[in-house]
Amino acid sequence: MPGFTTRPQLRGDFGMVASTHWLASATGMSVLERGGNAFDAVVAAGFTLQVVEPHLNGPGGEVPVVFQAAGADPRVLCGQGVAPAAATIEAYGGMDRIPGSGVLAATVPGAFDAWMLLLRDHGTMTVRDVLDHAIGLAERGYPVLDRIAAAVTALRPVFSRHWAGSAALYLPHGTAPAPGSRLRNPALAATYRRIVAEAEGVGGDREEQIEAARRAWSQGFVAEAVGEFLASPVPSGTGEPQRALLTAQDMADWSASYEDPVGVAYGTHTVHKTGPWGQGPTMLQQFRLAEALGTGHDVRDGISADFVHRVAEAAKLAFADREAWYGDPDFTDVPLKELLGSDYTAGRAALVDDARASMEQRPGRIGARSPFEPPLYVPGRTPGDRTTGEPTVRDAALSNPADLRGDTCHVDVVDSFGNMVSATPSGGWLSSSPVIPDLGFPLGSRAQMFWLDPDSPNALAPRKRPRTTLSPTLVTREDGQAVLAIGTPGGDQQDQWTFTALLRILNGVDDLQEALDTPMFHTNAFPSSFHPRETVPGDLVVEPGVGEDTIADLVARGHRVQVAQPWSLGRLAAVARDPDTGELRAAADARASQGYAAGR
Repeated sequence: MPGFTTRPQLRGDFGMVASTHWLASATGMSVLERGGNAFDAVVAAGFTLQVVEPHLNGPGGEVPVVFQAAGADPRVLCGQGVAPAAATIEAYGGMDRIPGSGVLAATVPGAFDAWMLLLRDHGTMTVRDVLDHAIGLAERGYPVLDRIAAAVTALRPVFSRHWAGSAALYLPHGTAPAPGSRLRNPALAATYRRIVAEAEGVGGDREEQIEAARRAWSQGFVAEAVGEFLASPVPSGTGEPQRALLTAQDMADWSASYEDPVGVAYGTHTVHKTGPWGQGPTMLQQFRLAEALGTGHDVRDGISADFVHRVAEAAKLAFADREAWYGDPDFTDVPLKELLGSDYTAGRAALVDDARASMEQRPGRIGARSPFEPPLYVPGRTPGDRTTGEPTVRDAALSNPADLRGDTCHVDVVDSFGNMVSATPSGGWLSSSPVIPDLGFPLGSRAQMFWLDPDSPNALAPRKRPRTTLSPTLVTREDGQAVLAIGTPGGDQQDQWTFTALLRILNGVDDLQEALDTPMFHTNAFPSSFHPRETVPGDLVVEPGVGEDTIADLVARGHRVQVAQPWSLGRLAAVARDPDTGELRAAADARASQGYAAGR
């Protein structure tokens, strides 16, 4: 018998788009209908997300992409910008952590170049084609979500006192926009219109136009405006002047790049993730632990206490390893082969006690190498600072359903040719940094994820990638063809919520919507990736849908259970393809009431 679903799973054979905002999904579908492929569609949807979800991402942010072009091998596109050349540990002298907001935490904005590179190499459309929807929404206005209104309301004192560019954009009449009203961003529309004009100014060749757009961003007027804005001290969220480390030259020196994904087999499928400059391999470690512990084979029957306990305990081990070993592999020797190896996994699985929840940080030892163990900070915030390290934050167990922990955006696309893309754009949200008036967007704050301890594999260094939380997922079957793209917003929780849904799908739940509607849970029992980097030992956050008996059982095992608001954990999206029949499917999480799938 099929399980409960909030919406029908979509089925068709032309194309499918699933994302965290209906306007992004509509944009992607519009591009497919006009003859574009999955890559054209995901790029256009990505730019739309920058406009309609400014509290969760923006042009100053970043994006990792995992994809497969029809007939090719899976690949990763790294749109994670690096630390500035001047970003040394000594440059943050006197600090124990990099701030969660403000220009001190800025890395090179990576999303624009990544989207353009993907369009150039795998798309078919022009710069104008993929920016058209975003420009129109920025010019005419887009509907203000409840969470946008709540974020701007909370930040109104910061905007009005310290961040004039943000006030001009988000407090157009001196007050926060009301939910359901329309908000425009004419400065961003003008920025993208100028990029289109400069692209078309080089002639009619599509690839030459894309290269001209990339230059306009990283070496032209956009980089110049960023450099001029940062040439003088910029106020932090508390009004303290900060001298940024990022420069226009940093933007000119960086470009997005391709690399092979990291993958592990699970049954007859292979799960593909980014390398350890992202947290994606934690999901791969969780799959290896699930095999060793026998977790998931009965998950079609629902979410039991045994299932939640084992998944949470395995996540604690995987995320402890994230802090101990993960970092930019261009700078640090990440023992990924060993971490995903059978012997190591068996030893880690033996640590899971089915009767008791662990309260410890237990990173694994690799040969003679000792794991890095970060300091443990208790939960808390900087007094008087309304800005946040995460786009929407703090505690999902609070009574306010809009006050969730960790969020961003996600989009998946598949077309009838077999092209499949999974992308998680984030960063540069409206609470991260003041809007640059000439451009219409703020910079990102991804450098907050670095540690200022040189012993950490994720220690800050010039031109190094921060170990990000952004974690799209692609799944292939035995013959190597892509069959599923899936992901969610959620910071540290991304590879917990997606893992729960994916474990159900790979163990026989055929309806994508049913898998996404599964009651969700996660643990915060490891150092947060976001300032102030707190750890909550034993923490387990669950939706009430897991059931009262399950919750009581988990409490009896020693978990410090927080019951979140109903339908509050995750905003999953997924698309699928059956290579044998050509049928396409899609689903989007009903949580937050804004994610939708579109397709036919």
